[in-house]
Amino acid sequence: MRSEIEISAALDRYSDTVRRLCMVHLKNIADTEDIFQTVFLKYALSSAEFESREHEKAWFIRVTINACRDLLRSFFRRRTVSLDELTEQAAPLEEDNREVLEAVLSLPLKYKEAVYLHYYEDYTAPEIAKILGKNVNTVYTLLNRARGMLKEKLGGDRDE
Repeated sequence: MRSEIEISAALDRYSDTVRRLCMVHLKNIADTEDIFQTVFLKYALSSAEFESREHEKAWFIRVTINACRDLLRSFFRRRTVSLDELTEQAAPLEEDNREVLEAVLSLPLKYKEAVYLHYYEDYTAPEIAKILGKNVNTVYTLLNRARGMLKEKLGGDRDE
């Protein structure tokens, strides 16, 4: 079990990352808060030793992604419709940001994860490969295909 000081420091360092990852996967504030608590509870009860801050951050990302996937696969989740889907009231965003965010969120999950980790968390392809448990070349392929999908959705340059 970790000390209160360690937990507080981890909350300061990783709370934004965990929340953003949850929102990307779950698109729901209530579920995001549940997973947020779950991730930090696992951290508090974990006795894992980390080699560096990057190793610790990768642990948080991996645990968060797994917790989100578990929630999305749960029986209850598959058999219900969220109120957010029914009301379809999104938070107002600037127009140019909204279009890009909607395009990224509409990507299949495997592409969305790679894009998020690369562009929002500034991880390299080899680091993403370690985090997601994939081959480095697979990550390059995912990023390349995701860029193509986003270019098509956002009406990017057709000259290339």
